Amino acid sequence: MIQLNKRQLLAAGAGLAAGLATGVRPARAQNKTIKLGFAPWADAEFVTRLAARLIEDRLDTKVQLVQTDVAPLYQGLTRGDVDAMLMCWLPQTHADYFKRVEGKVERLGTLYTGAKLGWVVPGYVPESDLASIADLAKPAVREKLNGRIQGIEPGAGLTRLSQDALKTYGLGEYKLQESSEAAMLSMVNRQMRGENWIVATAWSPHWMFGKYDLRYLADPKGALGAAEEVIGLGRPGLKQDHPQVAAFLSKLNLPLNELEAGMLVAQEDDSDAAVAKYIKEQESRVNGWFAG
Repeated sequence: MIQLNKRQLLAAGAGLAAGLATGVRPARAQNKTIKLGFAPWADAEFVTRLAARLIEDRLDTKVQLVQTDVAPLYQGLTRGDVDAMLMCWLPQTHADYFKRVEGKVERLGTLYTGAKLGWVVPGYVPESDLASIADLAKPAVREKLNGRIQGIEPGAGLTRLSQDALKTYGLGEYKLQESSEAAMLSMVNRQMRGENWIVATAWSPHWMFGKYDLRYLADPKGALGAAEEVIGLGRPGLKQDHPQVAAFLSKLNLPLNELEAGMLVAQEDDSDAAVAKYIKEQESRVNGWFAG
């Protein structure tokens, strides 16, 4: 299993464009290799690596993993630089990205439902002081938090919604600290070791809820949206070119508790071990993805 990074993805896109300009048939149509794209988020990585292992083992098809940011991932899908992505959050989180590609890509199956975005605090933060996003406006709460919300990547849908939430709740004195998922988790870990207050942008499913005692802040104005579904998307022509792969990806579906358990194993051990453990323990479910 080969993994490509963002620079390699862009280079592949340039090569594809050159091939189209000269009338040369794109390489993806000449072999059986499947390229699965994902952003560096724990849930997307686990699901993508699980799919890759099963495609190689059950469908005898080579897989390349392409890790990049969200925006170029959607662009790469429409161009055919990647064959599929398993991390489209709807109806709100990825709404802007999906509008740009709707009708230009193939919708596959629903990977999981009940996904959620929000802001979290450690369990030791008293609910009497901080139970809702609205409570962040309290001067004493703002002082405890140093006027900061710990965020993730600038291009993430959660970041966009969090910026909107600051305006919706009149929290102009706060700064959303944009970073990455890894940096956010590092900050949560550091602050919780000292039992300091912290508010971080978060989402479910995620292994962090199995490792840390965290709770979501109430969002009475619905600024961060409601429950969402995560679906798979395929490049144009995927179902025709790779019907078995498309059929499998359309059936791939995990309950949130199983997904979070797998993600925690990946975090504490490694991705390969987590995928192997899931396939072994959920044999009946996995077999169902290939039935018929």
